[in-house]
Amino acid sequence: MIDPLLAIVAGVVVVALVTVIAPRFNVAGPLVLLAIGAAVSLLPFVPAFAVDPEVILIGVLPPLLYSAAVQLPAIEFRRDFAPIAGLSVLLVVFSSIVLGLFFWAVVPGLGLALGIALGAILSPTDAVATSIAKRLGISPRVVTMLEGESLLNDATALVLLRTAVAAVASGFAFADALANFAWAVVLALVLGAVVGWVNLRVRERVTNSAANTALSFAIPFIAYLPTEHLGGSGLVAAVVAGIVTGQGAARRFTPEQRMSDRLNWRTIELILEGGVFLVFGLELKDIVTSNLREHEGLWHGTWLALSALGIALVVRGLYVSGLVWVQGRRSHGLWRHQDRVEDAQQRLDDFEEAYHAGELDTQGRADDPARAARRIGWMRTRISRTMADLDYYRDTPLGARHGTVIVWAGMRGVVTLAAAQTLPEDTTQRPLLIFVAFLVALFSLVLQGITLPAVVRTVGLAGEGGQGPSREEQRALDAELRDAAIAAVQSGTLTRRDGGTFPAEMVERAGARLTRPPDDEATSRVRDLLELRLASLDAMRRRLDRLSRDGRYSTAALRHALAELDADQLSLELRIDDGTDD
Repeated sequence: MIDPLLAIVAGVVVVALVTVIAPRFNVAGPLVLLAIGAAVSLLPFVPAFAVDPEVILIGVLPPLLYSAAVQLPAIEFRRDFAPIAGLSVLLVVFSSIVLGLFFWAVVPGLGLALGIALGAILSPTDAVATSIAKRLGISPRVVTMLEGESLLNDATALVLLRTAVAAVASGFAFADALANFAWAVVLALVLGAVVGWVNLRVRERVTNSAANTALSFAIPFIAYLPTEHLGGSGLVAAVVAGIVTGQGAARRFTPEQRMSDRLNWRTIELILEGGVFLVFGLELKDIVTSNLREHEGLWHGTWLALSALGIALVVRGLYVSGLVWVQGRRSHGLWRHQDRVEDAQQRLDDFEEAYHAGELDTQGRADDPARAARRIGWMRTRISRTMADLDYYRDTPLGARHGTVIVWAGMRGVVTLAAAQTLPEDTTQRPLLIFVAFLVALFSLVLQGITLPAVVRTVGLAGEGGQGPSREEQRALDAELRDAAIAAVQSGTLTRRDGGTFPAEMVERAGARLTRPPDDEATSRVRDLLELRLASLDAMRRRLDRLSRDGRYSTAALRHALAELDADQLSLELRIDDGTDD
């Protein structure tokens, strides 16, 4: 009997080493971990290995999805929410029904409800595709759609699975199933948003970075458990809590807290995701043995799995083809939207000019300058956001090549493997159904995962998206932040951290030299300059917050700029505190 602690330590070491080595051979780490687990399970001295699927569904998936949701590019997610929702809900439901009809027809004794349950197990895609696609440098828009789909379709599939399993026991009623589905989603949206909001308010008051990050580890479970208890989708709640947290972190948390969160959650994500694939590889022997015992061979389950994977890809291909066609039609009408937005911009300019010239009626808005200024600012933000959205759709159109990648990148993985094992013990032909789900995930990961780079190169999308924001976009954003810092310095309103003021003559000289690191020793004058630069970072961060709302810059560029400001602030505070201690 292997010591469990030793097995865990060995697993962590294997996951870490594979994460470092696999990219050098251009192979996805999860595939290597799956193969290692399968090889170890076949050793004669290794006993049958099984993990309670609830450990995966409750202990692993909520933190994994929460972590991914925190890092979700929210601006791009909002812009493509409709197609992402279609992939996450409509495609999952459609695929489940088609696969359910197939299993009902070819597996004797398998009812339609149980067939749909198996279809729901096989329908959701895995986030592994996103990590591979990012490394290949394909269009960020395609990556966002794949990432958003993998976050949301797990919940759709599990709710549908739960509904279908209940129908096996008590009969199926369409109205009840629809009501249960709606309740599960709406409840999850509400509770997830509340947990995310409370998370931001509580953690911004916890100044210790280590304690703050420790609290963050509990958030996905705080969102998941009560939602599941009330009949909602805990996974959707965890995702929503993560999205709310990710959007509020830039304003609510300190640089130390954000850096601590980023590094620690990256480690948690690495261990959990790698560990799941290693575990399912280890379970191979027990799954194969059960099917050999009941079906006297593996061919029956193998042809079912290959057929199911083929059907799932065909259904996905048909749906994505329609999606690309709709997006293409939408792109052709962008010029009409652009004309309307430009007209609205001109009317707003005329209104503002007339307002400042005193040509408007003294009733209403003119009696409240502050209200008028807020209204004008709000309208300008809306117009700027709409213009940025139109530019985004125009500059990143979806074509047949992108659709091909979206179809082929739809791999099955963790949720398929875990959900299959949640089928009740008395389910008809349960070992066969689990074996089919395992093979579908295995074939999908191996076939699609290994060939995805070749598919991307064949359609000519390799390197299209680059890595991170473009230099031009980053330079423009940096210029915006420098302007904000210079304006704040010249306004004379900046104060030290203790509330004291800066010498006037120093403020006058600082201006354009603001962002240059001082090259003198830590004298009193240099500390003043460092304090002034530190104070100006707040102005830059406020400008960055406003820029994140109008949509002119990508999420990648905004996060890069925020990381630079955080690093700069930590460096300045360390230099100032060291100088003070001396």
